[in-house]
Amino acid sequence: RHGGIDLKVKVEGDLHIDEHHTIEDTALALGAAFKEALRDKRGIERYGHYTLPMDESLAQVAIDFGGRPWFVWQADFLREKVGEMPTEMFEHFFKSFSDTALCNLNIKVEGKNEHHKVEAIFKAWARAIKMAIRKDINNKQLPSTKGLL
Repeated sequence: RHGGIDLKVKVEGDLHIDEHHTIEDTALALGAAFKEALRDKRGIERYGHYTLPMDESLAQVAIDFGGRPWFVWQADFLREKVGEMPTEMFEHFFKSFSDTALCNLNIKVEGKNEHHKVEAIFKAWARAIKMAIRKDINNKQLPSTKGLL
């Protein structure tokens, strides 16, 4: 909803073993889908950033669909899980997305409530993506001076 993208994700995984591969594969598939959907990236903004408050928490997300995967994660969690998801898997999810979307993704969050921190990250990520993939139909330029992304 926050990315303004008409997207539904259905996942079937090996949760009977553990959640790692299901979460990782979901992020890898999602990143690959973005890479394919953006194609040659002509006319997109390319960069997106969003700072989002969620009660006492504050998340900052910046993304660049410039063709080079890079990932920065500044988020510490005191609880082992949020809901049924291990907090260590949030970092792995976003790293996996960055790897296959070929994007630079920088995520930072601070706060006290672990649920609010995670919620703020996901909503800020969606809003940053919305900004980065915005297309100007009158602009056919590649958002790069190098000639390719």
